[in-house]
Amino acid sequence: MLRVVVVAENPVVRVGLAVLLAAHGDVEVTATAPDPGTALAAVRAGTTPALFVLDGHADSVRHLSPTAPVLLLTHTPGRATGAAGHLVHGAYDEAELLRAVRATAHAGGPSTVSNILRFRNPASQVQRFGLSAREVEVMDLIASGMTNQRIAATCSISEKTVKNHINRIFAKLHSTTRGEAIASWLGTRTAS
Repeated sequence: MLRVVVVAENPVVRVGLAVLLAAHGDVEVTATAPDPGTALAAVRAGTTPALFVLDGHADSVRHLSPTAPVLLLTHTPGRATGAAGHLVHGAYDEAELLRAVRATAHAGGPSTVSNILRFRNPASQVQRFGLSAREVEVMDLIASGMTNQRIAATCSISEKTVKNHINRIFAKLHSTTRGEAIASWLGTRTAS
């Protein structure tokens, strides 16, 4: 379960992000706050986040990043120093936001797979392997270490549907095991 604190000055954005993220089985919104100071007070009161989702100014990142990774949602392109992730408003949809939340949270930990997956462009994977957008999402979740049951819950589909996606993915990646598929996906598979 990814524990997330949503930080946004605008109350509509704050509530919207919290509701959107909490609707997914692997994300728990433990607190919301209008500013970094309030968010850090929530952390001191016992909320331990895996990630801050910050809708706001890049200068707020430095206040939060020592505590947990920060996914910054801004209106302008560019990389924010100290932010583990950065998305520009209008340039992502719900699936991309969730993918970035998961990848940014995992990037703060020891998982090198998640670091490699961070901000993978699903369009490039569709072109490279011929996967559908849903297959890209499922493959990202496989590579992050999720079981079929967790993938089904995360994507709101049945385990049988997950297995069907995996069969098609394995065929397109010319793989017979999860390990081979992940290696192909990450570009680390050696020729056999």
